[in-house]
Amino acid sequence: MVAVNDPGSVLNGLMESFGQDVWNYAFFLTKQREAADDISQDVFLKAFQHWNDFQGRSSVKTWLLTITRNLSLNYLKSSYMTRVSLTGSITSKQTGPSAEKEFMDAAAVSQIWKFVMELPPKYREVLILESHYRLPRKEMAELLGISEGTIKSRLHRARTRMEKMLKGEDVQ
Repeated sequence: MVAVNDPGSVLNGLMESFGQDVWNYAFFLTKQREAADDISQDVFLKAFQHWNDFQGRSSVKTWLLTITRNLSLNYLKSSYMTRVSLTGSITSKQTGPSAEKEFMDAAAVSQIWKFVMELPPKYREVLILESHYRLPRKEMAELLGISEGTIKSRLHRARTRMEKMLKGEDVQ
């Protein structure tokens, strides 16, 4: 996957293989496109600088997502950071038989992502790691520094909240 002989090929290989995953995760955590751009660049710079320190106790993907999470959390804690809501439109890539169906599909997808982004960070994060990144619970636990039992509990609570939101029920 990633050649270790040439440092440039290591960096290129990491970016090609995991660039979109890193950017998406940074965006899910920060809810800001510009922050995700900056964090992604920093992730690969740090990974490149510490490539020889990577011990292989987890997958490269989990290692990169851990760096992404740490940099994103640092960004969120920084004094210049202001919270913003999701402004972009997430559209369905399906082609429907009519413009009305396409609009309705896009609206449904947008609403689901709106609900996901409204979840508390600890629930949103495990839900995204499982559904989008397809990480096993063991790797999620390692990445987040919590037990697998806590992962299971948070996933259950996240799904319960999503179900209530989709039904229009109060989540509190």
